[in-house]
Amino acid sequence: MAELLHRLALVTGAAGFIGRHLARALAREGWQVHGIGHGGWPAEEWRTWGLSQWVGAHVAPGALDSWGGTPGLVVHCAGGASVGLSMQRPGEDFERTVASTAAVLDYVRRRAPDAAVVVPSSAAVYGSTGNAPAAESRPPRPESVYGFHKLMAEQLCAEYGRFHGTRTAAVRLFSVYGPGLRKQLLWDACGKLSRGERTFFGSGGEARDWVHVEDAARLLVQAASRASAGGFVVNGGSGEAVTVREIVEQAAAALGVAGPLFSGAPRPGDPDRLVADPRVGRDLGWRPRTNWRDGVREYCAWFQRGAA
Repeated sequence: MAELLHRLALVTGAAGFIGRHLARALAREGWQVHGIGHGGWPAEEWRTWGLSQWVGAHVAPGALDSWGGTPGLVVHCAGGASVGLSMQRPGEDFERTVASTAAVLDYVRRRAPDAAVVVPSSAAVYGSTGNAPAAESRPPRPESVYGFHKLMAEQLCAEYGRFHGTRTAAVRLFSVYGPGLRKQLLWDACGKLSRGERTFFGSGGEARDWVHVEDAARLLVQAASRASAGGFVVNGGSGEAVTVREIVEQAAAALGVAGPLFSGAPRPGDPDRLVADPRVGRDLGWRPRTNWRDGVREYCAWFQRGAA
């Protein structure tokens, strides 16, 4: 029984894009995976993602207390997921990201003090990384509400570690993508290009560090082994800078349509360059397995199948 409890993982936001891939990655590693989050999710679907239980509920103290398990690991995938929406509705983003993180950490403090907590954070805590890739020791300078709230979630992890001994790990994910993601650059690009619309915001020279969702999920699983009261932080990025122009041109080629044009007008909250220093992740034994060009072709093929 003790071993079963130790191998019981709770994933908040398990129905989300990263959450469901994370749940499947945990199940492959032998974890019994339970999920909690917004919305109804048919059992025939959540079971295919490796879950053995799903609770449709807001991630808040009451729902967490009534869940009934004693996990050895909690991965908090619930939270805000859009820079643009965070700028438009900052209060909502605070509730989704900061308040929910506080609820999870306090639940663990009270109900599962031996559990490790993994929090998917974001490269947005850095702001623009400039010419040098961002190492975890780099002072954070977020340029969006989204980045500020992710940093506040990390600070809550530090608080609970210092005062309550809660073991945490934060993974600063860079530009996560993959089939099933129905928002952000690739989704928008495929939609616009397919409609014959070629003009995009920005210069096209904005650089990002692209990480396939399955690679991101593997890193979240691996980071759990390093969770500590002192707080472990690792970048979820490859270290390869790829411009928005390169990504959209690759998507256009995969779709068989004309390439993009760029307006030169940046969007509020979008940094010019976000690229990881990947050395801490490599020390964990993690490296991306999917090349971004292959990943974009895979995404476009999924989109052309009807984004099923």
